[in-house]
Parts: sequence; structure tokens; C-alpha cells
Amino acid sequence: MDEEQAGAIPNGSEGDWLAERFEADRSRLQAVAYRMLGSASEADDAVQEAWLRLGRTGAADIDNLSGWLTTVVARVCLDVLRSRKSRREEPLSPEFDMRTEAANPEHEAVLAESVGSALVVVLQRLAPAERVAFVLHDLFGVSFEEIAGIVGRSPVAARQLASRGRRRVQGGAGEDDPVADMARHQAIVEAFFRASRGGDFQALLAVLDPNVEFRGDEQAQRMGGGLPRLDGANEVAEFFSTRRMGVAQLALIDGVAGAVWFAKDRPRVVFGFTIEDGKITSIDLSADPRRVAEMKIEVIA
Repeated sequence: MDEEQAGAIPNGSEGDWLAERFEADRSRLQAVAYRMLGSASEADDAVQEAWLRLGRTGAADIDNLSGWLTTVVARVCLDVLRSRKSRREEPLSPEFDMRTEAANPEHEAVLAESVGSALVVVLQRLAPAERVAFVLHDLFGVSFEEIAGIVGRSPVAARQLASRGRRRVQGGAGEDDPVADMARHQAIVEAFFRASRGGDFQALLAVLDPNVEFRGDEQAQRMGGGLPRLDGANEVAEFFSTRRMGVAQLALIDGVAGAVWFAKDRPRVVFGFTIEDGKITSIDLSADPRRVAEMKIEVIA
């Protein structure tokens, strides 16, 4: 640890404890940053910035230090990615970066755990928020609630970002045409609501993934005497074919097709849809007033 890093933390036992905890997380933090940035040197910078911020903040008010460090590294990486996009600059190729850094054991550990140069190239095609959401959720298991705070979106929107990133990484349809991708998403959501309003069980099955999940946040769970958690296309189709969704209005939720239920002209419940391979894989209801207030909602006429 260099002098600048050492000077960021208090002396004595507290400083030693923080240094030990940070070193225990260093390899994982470098792996997170490298997957997002595709550059070992920039990953090192992001991790060091997290260390410096930890030194300024201290650990007294941090309940989950590993989670806090991951959040800081992710936010630093997101800023770097957005800066790249605004400057229209590309990082060094992963192959070049690997060669120049391979002599450093710490970098070797990062690269050994990394997704490989081929996938790094694919990840560079994602929008910054998509890349962060995909990497954190799919590769490191970070919850959408936590990702939402990092990317400045709702949990539903964070799920959508990860889903779009996943489709593009996997070479899904429309990866090079986001407008067409959004149009397909909207068409599937519209088909779902037509089927629900018509009580058409078979039409609902046609747009649902066999393993679809239906979930609501804590506030949504308490509505109407208790909202069920449903798993599988048959359960979800049965629920929505017998409970007509005429009161919900189609809307763009943070730019993604979904629906909203209004009460006294105020949005009360938001329906978020995750779609993969042309099927709805999850339906998430958000009724937390604070979360709903943070969402950008545009009713589709």
C-alpha cells in the first residue's frame, strides 16, 4: 500500500482493521471494476478511489463494508463510462491492456477471474448504465434495489437495464437497434394487457415465459388483503385472466413500456415487465410512494 493510500486512513488499530478488510475485498473489487471498464489500469484507479473515500468516511456508520465498497467502485466506474461516451473515446483494447499489465501479480489475479477479452469487447457495446446493471447483477449477484441507487433509476428500471444488457451480450435480437427493441417490448406488454382485459388465458400463456415470476414490493404485498407471489405461466395467467386489468394504463416507466394504476390522478402502483426472447420473464409491482415518485411516468395514449 503506497503513502497516499496509507494517509487516507486513521493510524492505530482502526486503521489496521480497515486496511485488512479492504485488502480482503481488493481482488473482488478489481474484478468488478475490470469487467465494467475493460482496462486493468482504470480498474486499479477505481479501486484506489474507493479506498480513499473509505479513509475520508470511516467505517463507523457502514453496516456492510463489502457492499459499500462495491457501490463506490460501481459509481466510479459508471462515471468513467459516461465520460468516455461523452468524449467518444474508447479504452485500450483488452489484449493490449493484458499484455502491459501481466507482470503484476494483482493484475494477473484480476484477469484470471475476468470474463475474458472477447466478452469485454461485447460489454463495451453496452450503454454505461446497462453495463453496470448487467455486471453487478448477473456476474456478482447484487440486488436490483442496490443497483437502482447506483444508476439513479428505480429497481424495475434497473432490472430492465440488466435484461437489455444480457440480451445484447448473448447476441439477442435487436441488439443493434434499441428503437426496434423498445417497440417489441411495448408490443408484448400491450398484448399482455389485451389478453388480461379479455380474460383470455391462452393468449396470456402465449406471451409469458414458462418460469415467469410475479412479485410486488412490501407496499404492493399489503394491498387488497395481500397480493400473492406467483411462479410459472399457469399461475400468472390464471391470476390475470380472472382479474381484469382495465384500471391500469399503459405507460412508459423510465422510458420502458409498462403500466400504472392511478388513484385520484396520482400514480399508486407501477407494473414493470422484464422481457427476454420475446416472453415476459417477470412482472414487478411497485407501490412504495417514494419509489413511484422517483419514476418518470408517461402514459401511452
